[in-house]
Amino acid sequence: MNRREFLAMSGVAAAAALTGLSERRLRAAGTGLSEKFFRVADVKRTTVKLEYREVPRRNMDRELPHWRWTEICEVTLASGEVGIGETLLYYTWGVPDDADVARVVGQNAISVMWDDSLGAGLQMALFDAVARTAEVPVHHLLGELVNERTPLSWWNIDTSAADMASECATAFKQGYMSYKTKGRQWFDIYEQVSQAAAAVPEDFKIDMDFNDTLLTAEQGIPILLDLEQTPQIDIYESPIPQVDLAGNRAICEATRVNVAMHYGIPDPASVVRASACDGFIVQHGATELIAAGRFSGEMDMPFWLQLVGSGVTAAWSLHFGGVLTHAVWPAVNCHQLYEQDLLAEPIRVEGGTAAVPDAPGLGFELDRDLMEKLKVPRPQRRPDPPRLIETTWADGQRMYTANNGEVNFMLTAGQQDKYPYYKEGAETRLVPDDGSDRWQKLYEAARREGPIEA
Repeated sequence: MNRREFLAMSGVAAAAALTGLSERRLRAAGTGLSEKFFRVADVKRTTVKLEYREVPRRNMDRELPHWRWTEICEVTLASGEVGIGETLLYYTWGVPDDADVARVVGQNAISVMWDDSLGAGLQMALFDAVARTAEVPVHHLLGELVNERTPLSWWNIDTSAADMASECATAFKQGYMSYKTKGRQWFDIYEQVSQAAAAVPEDFKIDMDFNDTLLTAEQGIPILLDLEQTPQIDIYESPIPQVDLAGNRAICEATRVNVAMHYGIPDPASVVRASACDGFIVQHGATELIAAGRFSGEMDMPFWLQLVGSGVTAAWSLHFGGVLTHAVWPAVNCHQLYEQDLLAEPIRVEGGTAAVPDAPGLGFELDRDLMEKLKVPRPQRRPDPPRLIETTWADGQRMYTANNGEVNFMLTAGQQDKYPYYKEGAETRLVPDDGSDRWQKLYEAARREGPIEA
């Protein structure tokens, strides 16, 4: 049965289609099933501020301090079951607002849960509540289980070589077999890869996301061919702009390493016809995830799920990994960044994979005591504290960059192009504000003029 057929059903028949285990209970409800069980009775949202672990903290604070703020959504159905969901407030495909909540209260949760426009946490919580009421895991609502375990990757932003090696070693000790990071010209990527590879076995994989910073195939291919000499290097993400199909195809043909592109840029059919990548990065809401996953399966294109947040979002991602045949590249959920992941029991990773839950709903419980402890007022806008960033090279060159109000500000026009192109010996650090006139003057000049040499 597909989703359209399921949603066309009503009453006991629709609920019985979810699971034979609940059929007796649901038949007892008679024609008032939706009202008695699946009507959305209440929605509660709570803002929580998470703290990064030590190594991510000193690196994420350069560019992404705002990933600390997440919102937990709790949907209560007439059944009494409470579903949970999460929205990483300043990095997500959709943030629920008061109007979205108003749209679902009083509605049959089954009829609205596939609406991606509701946003991340609200949609997730609706699925969890429906599945808990029907006494089935979320993946029963998504399709047929084809993978009992699904791969996960450890993630961190670009770091020093020593920090990257430390994170890879930590990931391996915790059962992960894959690490994803950024490839950036303000770090020595050759030294990063060398030290990281020395910290893990050869079958541990390292994936690098360049976010277009290699610029062109002609410029990038020599770098990519150098990096691929390290056995652990497995996937390059978006090495050059994705709209350059010919250039991306040239990179695919030149390297043994898989090339990944974000699904939808440009349209996936054109990407496949051009042989411009080896697989996709799939994101966003449930309807789009299933559609992208099915297209990838039809085209025999592997992909990874990129659904970012705490352990709550990672648990949600596991269910899609369970039903999508080609979700065989390690999922990127980023919950490893945080000291606490908001789950009462953590996701266990062994041999690079985690079990797809078979308990009702998401299969994990929220640590409500921790949520109450970490609860904070929701910021009025994205937090953007003053940051001064220093980049140095072995020859003595030194540059300073300041945040400019943009997300990923080091990549914005007028910033990135002032840095030398992947020059060896690069090191970057966040310069603490010591209250001195020198710090303030450097910060103001760098913010006003873009990266400056000093």
